[in-house]
Order: sequence, then C-alpha cells, then structure tokens
Amino acid sequence: MDNLKTLYNNSLEDILSSVNLSNKMQAPKLVKVSINMGLGKMSDAGKDGKLIEEAVEELSKIANQRAVATKAKKSEAGFKLREGSSIGARVTLRGNKMFEFLMKLLHLALPRVRDFRGISRKAFDKRGNYNLGIQDHLVFPEIDPTKTSKTKGMNITIVTTAQSDDDALILMEKLGFPFKKR
Repeated sequence: MDNLKTLYNNSLEDILSSVNLSNKMQAPKLVKVSINMGLGKMSDAGKDGKLIEEAVEELSKIANQRAVATKAKKSEAGFKLREGSSIGARVTLRGNKMFEFLMKLLHLALPRVRDFRGISRKAFDKRGNYNLGIQDHLVFPEIDPTKTSKTKGMNITIVTTAQSDDDALILMEKLGFPFKKR
C-alpha cells in the first residue's frame, strides 16, 4: 500500500499533461476531506444523547481526529427537531490525516462494501469537488459491530482545487479512486 501523497507527487507530471497545464502550481490538488454523519430522525437523535456521543466517538476513531457534534440551526416541527439540539457528527481532515483517511477508505473500507462495483463518476458538484455516501459505517475496520447500537451512514466530501469536474476526475483516477467503468 503506497502512500497517497507520494503517489500524487510521482504522478504530478502525468496529471499536468492530462489537464493541459504547464505550471505545476496550477495542478489540481486535494484540499480537505469533510466527513458528516447525520443522525436526523434515527430514534430521535436529538433526544438520545448516547447516540450522538456514540456517533462522535466512532467518527473520531474512523478519522483519527476528534469529531464534533452538529447542532440543528432551525426548529422543524415535522421532524420533531428543536433549534440547538444535536443531530449528528462531523470532522474535517487536512494534510497527512486526510491522506491517511483516503488510503483507509480506498484500500480497506470500499473493498468491504457488499457488491461494490466502483464509485459513481456523476457525484461531482460542477466545481471539482466529489461527494461519496456510505450507507454503513461498519465497513471501517475501527468499528466493532458488537459495540455499536445502530448502523450509521456518512457523507464524505473531497474538496479539490480543480477548476472543473473533468480535471478532478483525472486527479482522482491518477490517485487510484475506483470509479465505475463507463
């Protein structure tokens, strides 16, 4: 398992030629990875403080960095949600921790997803950022299935400096992201 940062540095010239740039300072780079675990309506997460604490602890283990609880910005009667109540957990990774997490995601977690055939090429946001949803957090090796009360999903957002989705796709393919075949 090669380090993702080293792989990026080694494939920089190839990335530059693929996106038709000459200056290596213009090359698309990974900026940060944001991981959000929204619990929303899961057994009224706002009322169940243990579920929020469990989500924060599990997300901290997965990311290898302390996660924080997210709070509702507005009250919503339809969801039985009050302003300020905890509804999930989030963490933002940069630098080496970001690369460590992406290595874990690519080489340990995604291969453990049942019937995995690759990630979608259509999950870009028109600005070069990529969103990936995982339905079950138990694919990460840090999580013990016997100690978790519920399976939780998560959203992983990978932010890049790419100017277009095509440039970001090239960057992520060179880094070994397993996209579905066309």
